[in-house]
Amino acid sequence: MTTTSAPRAAAPSPFRRIVTISLAIIAALVVAFFTFSNLYAEFLWFAQLGFEGVLTTQWLARVLMFVIGFVGMAGPVWLAIFLAYRLRPVYARLSSQLDRYQEVVEPLRRLAMWGIPVFFGFFAGFAASAQWETTWLWFNGVGTGQTDPEFGLDTGFYMFAMPFYQALAGFASAVVLISLLMTGLVAYLYGSVRVGQGELRISKPARIQLAVLAGLYLLVQAGSLWLDRYVNLVEAGNRITGPAYTEVNAVIPGQTILAVVAALVAVLFFVTAVIGRWRYPLIATALLIVTSLVVGVGYPWAVETFQVRPNQRELEMDYYQRNVDGTRAAYGIDGIEKTEFNAETDAEAGQLRNDADTTASLRLMDPAIISPTVQQLQQYRPYYGFNQRLDVDRYEIDGETQDTVVAVRELNLQQLDATAQTWQNSTMVYTHGYGLVAAKGNERTNEGEPVFIESDIPSSGFLSELDYEPRVYFGENSPPYSIVGAPEGTDPMELDYPRGQEGASETRTTFEGDGGPSVGNFFHKLLYAMKFQSEQILFSDNVNPESQILYDRDPATRVQKVAPYLTIDSDPYASVVDGRIVWIVDAYTTSSTYPYSTGVSLSSAISDSTNQAPNLRIDDINYIRNSVKATVDAYDGSVTLYAWDEEDPVLQAWQKVYPTTVEPISEMSGELMSHVRYPTDLFKVQRAMLGTYHVDTAGQFYQRDNAWTTPADPADDSVLQPPYYLSMRMPGQDEATFSMFTTFIPDGGDRQVLMGYLSVDSDAGKEAGVKAEDYGKLRLLEISADTTVPGPGQVQNAFNTDTVIADQVNVLQLGNSQVRLGNLLTLPVGGGLLYAQPVYVQSAGGTSYPLLRKVLVAFGDQLAFEDTLAEALDELFGGDSGAPTGDEEVTPVDPGEEPEQPAEGETPAEGETPPPAEGDEYAQALAEAQAALQAKQEAQAADDLVAYAEADQRLNEAVQRLLELSE
Repeated sequence: MTTTSAPRAAAPSPFRRIVTISLAIIAALVVAFFTFSNLYAEFLWFAQLGFEGVLTTQWLARVLMFVIGFVGMAGPVWLAIFLAYRLRPVYARLSSQLDRYQEVVEPLRRLAMWGIPVFFGFFAGFAASAQWETTWLWFNGVGTGQTDPEFGLDTGFYMFAMPFYQALAGFASAVVLISLLMTGLVAYLYGSVRVGQGELRISKPARIQLAVLAGLYLLVQAGSLWLDRYVNLVEAGNRITGPAYTEVNAVIPGQTILAVVAALVAVLFFVTAVIGRWRYPLIATALLIVTSLVVGVGYPWAVETFQVRPNQRELEMDYYQRNVDGTRAAYGIDGIEKTEFNAETDAEAGQLRNDADTTASLRLMDPAIISPTVQQLQQYRPYYGFNQRLDVDRYEIDGETQDTVVAVRELNLQQLDATAQTWQNSTMVYTHGYGLVAAKGNERTNEGEPVFIESDIPSSGFLSELDYEPRVYFGENSPPYSIVGAPEGTDPMELDYPRGQEGASETRTTFEGDGGPSVGNFFHKLLYAMKFQSEQILFSDNVNPESQILYDRDPATRVQKVAPYLTIDSDPYASVVDGRIVWIVDAYTTSSTYPYSTGVSLSSAISDSTNQAPNLRIDDINYIRNSVKATVDAYDGSVTLYAWDEEDPVLQAWQKVYPTTVEPISEMSGELMSHVRYPTDLFKVQRAMLGTYHVDTAGQFYQRDNAWTTPADPADDSVLQPPYYLSMRMPGQDEATFSMFTTFIPDGGDRQVLMGYLSVDSDAGKEAGVKAEDYGKLRLLEISADTTVPGPGQVQNAFNTDTVIADQVNVLQLGNSQVRLGNLLTLPVGGGLLYAQPVYVQSAGGTSYPLLRKVLVAFGDQLAFEDTLAEALDELFGGDSGAPTGDEEVTPVDPGEEPEQPAEGETPAEGETPPPAEGDEYAQALAEAQAALQAKQEAQAADDLVAYAEADQRLNEAVQRLLELSE
């Protein structure tokens, strides 16, 4: 008999094991280096700006919270598993099924004992790390000095402490529940808990462990129920946020009862751990469930159904008033000044005489339309560009404040010739924009173009006389990154502007500021070559020891990174301040847990025709303050944060988290103060809330018979009309002030009449570190119900359907020209409300751009449509409005036509338009159309139907002739 031994398994190759381990180590090192390089590059960016403390605070806080979360979860879970296994019965009779389970589990027992806690620990650590801001705000929270009307607690408890306690209760519940489940599983696998033959047997050690964990879980739930009493103050109900009658008299008492009962049941579980009787805690648990159904569901339903609904007005007025007061305080609208306005609707001669300061500064240049015009007139090269929407600012010129439309000439490398878009050109040659363009908001040229007071390359105008730095390295459309800087004496490489001196074709410059991290050594080159996936950074000879890399150049992005706790306004704007172009960025502190304040979707509130569907990091809020004004230097990118609202408790708490990052308002210069304005997004949020909360009393709020809404944009009824800045004098004000305005119409229904007119003083003054007394003051005109004033939609509809105006618009559209309607402005002048709308015409040519050709004005139900604002107002107000405008000296001409030069020695009469040149058929036909249109208007005014028909026929013939000539 012979036997054959089983073949022995081949031993693993030592070489293969070494290679595998080496590859794993190399892969780990590569991953670690990439992670380190990204983190270190981020640190260099913050350090260059002087905000490295912001980054290190975040890193340390996240790491610490991860460790706390990891240990807080992994420790108890490991202990629960360890005790359940260690205290297992030595001789337990197990079923065959459990025997098989143990055979599978036992080889993995050590791995599971450590792996399961680590697994849950990682999840808990990451979850806790994400909550570091909540924890730090709790630790650094401050008192507000305001108490809630229900519990008498400082509102700071709800804004800083309550979110942390909610997160802590959720974390503790998860820890105890997972520990309880792991204990039960291990106890069952190893015989501490046996189920069979109709009975349940639990060993004494398992009983103690399970009972203690169950008691701890109920204690946590008791605490959570107690906390829910306070959560009611920030939860939305049927009509208000915060507890109403049912919540105060049924829900909150019920939660108090349930919290006490849950704590008592927890005590019974602890007693069971000692005496071993499960009957009492199980019965008590069943009673807890029944109690929760009765006092948590049944009783509130009964109170709401049989007591509140039949008597809602009498029972809930106090709680509605709490919501009105809390909401108005949270959004800063509690100090609004309301005035009942009996609007005049009849226009008479000289009616605007007392409003000369308003009409003289009425802005005709629409920043949302004239960007292509500025582009054509001020671009100079394809690689320059302007934003699609320009900004509104004001400057003091010769002692008077001038409203302006401003734009920064930035780089637009996408328009650079494709053959010129090399890495060196786009990174080292085309590095910056050049200059700020400013036009008067209330004036136009004869051709309908803006009147520039700062323009051209090199820059010229009133700002250039102040010798400001025109180069724009940091802007809203800057390239992703540029490499700038060179040793002294090196030939400049960066293109400054395409004009040179002494016969040169261009002017070049070298960046001399401190605008970005250094890439002057090999290690930093390697870091940024990896960050931007660009090997040219590493190998280019033009990257020298003095080189800096500029990136994250958008002003809003820079402010958001150095102040991550702020919500950034969607409309940063540029001004020349103290010899530099600076971007002024408004920033907000927000909260969603202010008691008795109704919440709002921030993205919905600020969305309109100029800012559609914004994407925000924080959306649902019920408290907001413009606590910080930030500036970003357009040359070197330096960021400065100023505490604009030093009384804001949320800002005070964040300043304790990030000390020394925010400068006091006293550090703001007078020139910077003169360009600060009331922020657009805050005003939009406030108008959204004032639609409902313009009322003062709970009775008015309850009836909701006077709810308002923001009208749709007259040019696009799918979006809201944006607010607008103007220098204007509101009724009751002593002088015109730079302010922001919006209107209200009824909410619901089809009646588009004007109900309210809201303004906010937006001029912060010009004294260093001191806000003007009335800055931020909200003024609301409540239109008297005795007068019907058309809303913006009605005025636009009247404009679109007026036959005389339609004829003139048809003439403007000849040759496929496009008529574009500007912002429809509403002004409380002449004892009533005047509408003014600039009308632009853009020809069909390839290089066309909008030109201001007409102005529509409306007062009451009367319209005027003329070439200039001055003419339109005079036409509307009996031939003499009594007020000056910014275009009185304008003699409009067709920019597409060359006016005939008068014969030698002849001068056309003042205001007379020279006749078209002989033989110019198009010009003659246009003159005939204009003459027929004038005759048609005169016939309509005289109610002469025969003359009207004859003029209409001549107009149609002239229009037809023009169409034939334009083909």
